[in-house]
Amino acid sequence: MTEPRWHLWTDTVPGPGWRQMAVDQALLDLAEQSGAGFIRFYHWEPWCLSFGRHEPALGRYYRVRIEALGLSVVRRPTGGRAVWHARELTYAVAAPSAWVGGARAGFGRIHQAILEAVQDLGGDARLAPAARPVGPGGGPCFGTSTGGEIVVAGRKLVGGAQLTQGSAFLQHGSLLLQDDQQQLAAVSREPGGAGAITLREALGRLVPFDTVAAAVANRLRRWEGAWLEGRPASVDQAAAGHEARFRDPGWTWRR
Repeated sequence: MTEPRWHLWTDTVPGPGWRQMAVDQALLDLAEQSGAGFIRFYHWEPWCLSFGRHEPALGRYYRVRIEALGLSVVRRPTGGRAVWHARELTYAVAAPSAWVGGARAGFGRIHQAILEAVQDLGGDARLAPAARPVGPGGGPCFGTSTGGEIVVAGRKLVGGAQLTQGSAFLQHGSLLLQDDQQQLAAVSREPGGAGAITLREALGRLVPFDTVAAAVANRLRRWEGAWLEGRPASVDQAAAGHEARFRDPGWTWRR
């Protein structure tokens, strides 16, 4: 296997959910086609509710209420369950699966690096122990832990979701900085678990987005390979081909 070549950057300008998901899907496409790896950090504007690819959103969340509140909403290309994206650090990793020992092993490697970054910042964080899998209709992502997520005092700080496509995988997820997931309760048909914790609560102080991104990047750069800083020019063109799908209410509310 040739030496991995990683592209790593932070998108400092936030963007809408449909755009962010189009970019992440584009990174997966590029990882599969080019054999390169991509890692980016980003945040959302407007704040956004995202559903997992197979989540029965119509049965669990009130579409009319979401629209009346003017909330932005998108369905992710990956699996998992609903997340409210507000003041958080969002990460995306797309790469050939073989680089990380397969997508399942990659989930653990990525969260181990983020765990160490949180510990570097002073957080008493742990990886959640294995638990029974929770299906796509099992409530919000941060309501429960299923193993391998990052928790503080038993409450989830970081959650992630994956998609495998050919020889490559995409994993993206949220590290909650200030906002927990209470917005979901206002639009949910069923009560969800109160399992989330923010980094501000865990540390007792506010850590800026850029500082957290730098801490995570520092840990990821210890992985084997050549590291290239900056957003590749090919990303925007590749993302443009996916924007219509993620803007389409027919995709968002397909189930």
